[in-house]
Amino acid sequence: MSIATVWLLAQKELRDALRNRWFLLYTVAFVALALGLSYLALAGAGMAGFAGFGRTAASLINLVLLIVPLMGLTVGAQSLAGEHERGTLSYLLAQPAGRAEIFLGKFIGLALSLLAALALGFGISGLVMAASEGGPADPAAYLHLAWLAWLLSLTMLSVGLLISALSRRASVAVGVGLFFWLVFVFLGDLGMMGTVMVMRVPADALFWIALANPLQVFKMAAILDIRATLDVLGPAGIYAIQRHGDWLGLLFPAILAVWVLSPALVAYGRFAARGDF
Repeated sequence: MSIATVWLLAQKELRDALRNRWFLLYTVAFVALALGLSYLALAGAGMAGFAGFGRTAASLINLVLLIVPLMGLTVGAQSLAGEHERGTLSYLLAQPAGRAEIFLGKFIGLALSLLAALALGFGISGLVMAASEGGPADPAAYLHLAWLAWLLSLTMLSVGLLISALSRRASVAVGVGLFFWLVFVFLGDLGMMGTVMVMRVPADALFWIALANPLQVFKMAAILDIRATLDVLGPAGIYAIQRHGDWLGLLFPAILAVWVLSPALVAYGRFAARGDF
């Protein structure tokens, strides 16, 4: 595998993503909402609940849970299926570049585009906090939150690439991606609440069910950074702290890493095996 070829393809994918109107729209929405939430959170600092960094970060967690998965799923779903539909993927495959190089180049390029969007949103929000009276309370924790958000975007990018590798048309891939976004977002807390009410699931089982949803994993990891406890999540959070408290800081990123690798490997296997690509 040629690293120079992979990097060249990654640059091409990054430029394509930055010209994508939907991606630009999501980026502008994320930056604008992050800026607005920073102003609102800092304006209400000291009134109730979180203050300073904690208040802003708590607002950003909900924003990340809504916007970032949508960004990752959309750009991933459009990638392979979109180029196949336009005929540009056949042109790439005709070049002296292996399928592994093409797939890895696409993944790296899209990952960098997501990193740029998140860096812009979190960077502007961080500047607002730095310019406010007293400055940011915990820059290291804020950067860790941004890192977790990027890791979440990579999990959704991998799922999106898997959807794209299984689809023949970009419109179908994007539609399936939006369906999965709804599943991940709205069947997270609501689904868990319904499961608890109907089946009376014990706290330990509920915690492991939550780990099956990468959005819930990100949420628990982010809350743990802000509050150093998960008691706000109820019995499942209390169980997690009491049983796995010393390991949660490693467990959550490890599960997100598995979510990044597993769909991406399956997507590459499908991409390598498809004869019409």
